[in-house]
Amino acid sequence: MATLSLSAVAKLNLFLHITGQRHDGYHLLETLFQFIDYGDRLDFTLTATDTLDFSCSVAELAGPDNLVLRAVQLLQQEFPEHARGVRIHLHKVLPCGGGLGGGSSDAATTLLALRQLWQLPLSTAELAQLGLQLGADVPIFVSGHAAFAQGIGEQLTPMTPACPWYLVVHPGVHVSTPTIFQHPQLPRQHAPIDPQQWNWHNTQNDCQQLVCQLYPEVAKALAWLVEYAPSRLTGTGACIFARFDQQQQALAALQQLPAAWTGFVARGINESPVCQQLRQASTVT
Repeated sequence: MATLSLSAVAKLNLFLHITGQRHDGYHLLETLFQFIDYGDRLDFTLTATDTLDFSCSVAELAGPDNLVLRAVQLLQQEFPEHARGVRIHLHKVLPCGGGLGGGSSDAATTLLALRQLWQLPLSTAELAQLGLQLGADVPIFVSGHAAFAQGIGEQLTPMTPACPWYLVVHPGVHVSTPTIFQHPQLPRQHAPIDPQQWNWHNTQNDCQQLVCQLYPEVAKALAWLVEYAPSRLTGTGACIFARFDQQQQALAALQQLPAAWTGFVARGINESPVCQQLRQASTVT
């Protein structure tokens, strides 16, 4: 039976500006998405039955709300004549509620895998548009390339930011994205910027101050991390990240990480590994 083993890496929001809010409640934003070479992995195997068999290395994440299952169900509904039985196992590494896009990345990898395994008549742009039903971050993972994003995150302009080393720290709390976006104190009127003019110093994360106010442990971790390198919240958190020119610098800071928090060092990358993996798989088949 046909099989695929694919990455579902994390993303960082190198900045996040909120420029307005739509009538339906969705926020308009500008952000620069970059991937890092660290994340989950999914194994896909076509089966002789018509059933969907899903398992996860973290058992409590294998429930019906998992975005992997929702991605499969979305394609089953859209392309019932192409759908086949499949067994999927998710090797979960990325923390939930960390602002790293783990669930969206898992969903996007699932969409990409099943497009190939089920031979779906969909372009990448069409698949990204479909994935928007699962979450605003899904299109960037489907596209697989670093990008300046506008709208609610679905209007993507490819970018090639520098690829430093990052130390990513999770301070052990779960930040509720709806809580942040619904909060009256969240800034919502950031003036738009020219994608070509962005840099670290003229941008920020508009959610950072509010998240630090509501989640003191995030503020504490950020105060610690900024002593080592320029640091910032990713997404709505809870993860924060610092940029380093050298891997050894990032690893040295990681060695000093307080025991209450977890962290890892990863390299920034502008193409998701899943793109190359799918190209290689298509040449084999």
